[in-house]
Amino acid sequence: MSSLLQYHPSAALAYLADGRFEGLKADLENARDETLNDVELWQSGAAVPPAKDPLDAGFIQWPEELLLDLNENGDNSLVARIENCAARIRETADGVVILGIGGSYMGMKAMFDALGHPYHNELSRSERNGVPRIYYEGWNVDSDQQKALLNLCEQRAVCATDNTVADARTAVIVISKSGGTMETAVSFRNFRALIERQFGDDAKRLIVPVTGDSGKLRDLSNEAGFEDVFSIPDGIGGRFSVLTPVGLLPAAVAGLNVRQLLQGAVAMTDHFRHADYGSNAVLDYTAVGHAFEVDQGLTTRILSTWGSKLEAVGLWYDQLLSESLGKHEKGATPLTVVNTRDLHSRGQQHQEGRRDKLITNLLPGAPNSDPLTLPEREDDHDQLNKFAGYPLPKILQAAIDGTNQAYADDNRPTADILLPTVNEHTIGQVFQMLMLATVVEGRLVGTNPYGQPGVEAYKKNMNANLSQG
Repeated sequence: MSSLLQYHPSAALAYLADGRFEGLKADLENARDETLNDVELWQSGAAVPPAKDPLDAGFIQWPEELLLDLNENGDNSLVARIENCAARIRETADGVVILGIGGSYMGMKAMFDALGHPYHNELSRSERNGVPRIYYEGWNVDSDQQKALLNLCEQRAVCATDNTVADARTAVIVISKSGGTMETAVSFRNFRALIERQFGDDAKRLIVPVTGDSGKLRDLSNEAGFEDVFSIPDGIGGRFSVLTPVGLLPAAVAGLNVRQLLQGAVAMTDHFRHADYGSNAVLDYTAVGHAFEVDQGLTTRILSTWGSKLEAVGLWYDQLLSESLGKHEKGATPLTVVNTRDLHSRGQQHQEGRRDKLITNLLPGAPNSDPLTLPEREDDHDQLNKFAGYPLPKILQAAIDGTNQAYADDNRPTADILLPTVNEHTIGQVFQMLMLATVVEGRLVGTNPYGQPGVEAYKKNMNANLSQG
């Protein structure tokens, strides 16, 4: 189990007016209380005030409830059901296509990019420890891309000498609360046809829906008789659903430790509830972002991920912040960058462009494998022998420190989120921290962080246009 992540805003605080951060203490603590009271209101079943409708506060205590269910009910718990279904998919399929859009797939991609092998699909089945190849679809309506994946899955089945063996088979996890999201529904119809055509009645075991307790996909699933169907809990919106079956089922299929993910989230929720302002990662992170937006017009929030594995975490957060707080012509604009790659593109703008950006570094901590070191060469044409023997994490840290110093020299504020390392426990912490911070900021500024009415406009128009023929 990992220690708790740390938030270090000291470099940014130097640019706020004296006493500004301390002066936000009461407002942030009130926003925390409101956020936690929302859970009680939601659980009580009492009428929700119009200003709080919808109220999707269920994600806050959900990890605790899942672990309690596991402790009390063992093999009959939801976690055990997820793990058992995942084990069956791993044993019976060598590829799994995850169909979903927005919160229905971005959390899983964030987890697997952070925790899986970066070239997972290129490995042999034995090198993958039986974990299927992982593919994502249903997040667009790109005909060429979807057709290419359909053809790949079909060729794998056709080329196998026996389509009952795992190497021939592709499984599908389709994720949609209503079943009415066009992009995912179109993709599912295509992939369902492929699975049924290639594997007949076994399609009932190879297709696993994750959906609401009512709606188009639930009705379809009931009629089709799929062996496993998982429910998306009421009171948890799509972008807050990463630690429900939406994210946990594909994570378990991918061989990730879902119990550690949940335990990390629980640890962060406990920290949020009890840590004092000034040493509370959720409250402090929210206060810094809010103060710079209000006081200095820093409406662009850069999440600067270092290394390669955390980019998808940033993209998941982009959706979370945008859909939650981008309302009533308000809300900061999130932007994810990957360094050192993007120092050679956006870095110029961040260093000398408009002063509208707060940069938060998401730092990966200690590497999970023995670090590479720079070898020595006799020719030394690149003049790197002076650094021979340096481990790559040391070179990366020099880049981090050098970049932060360059920003400081030009009076550009930065803060750090420091992970002790990247594993399931710390990723669970990151998810819960950023979800809680987003809700707290909504309560702080009077914006309901739940619901996404602006997203519905394009869906309505899209369906109307298609209905016209």
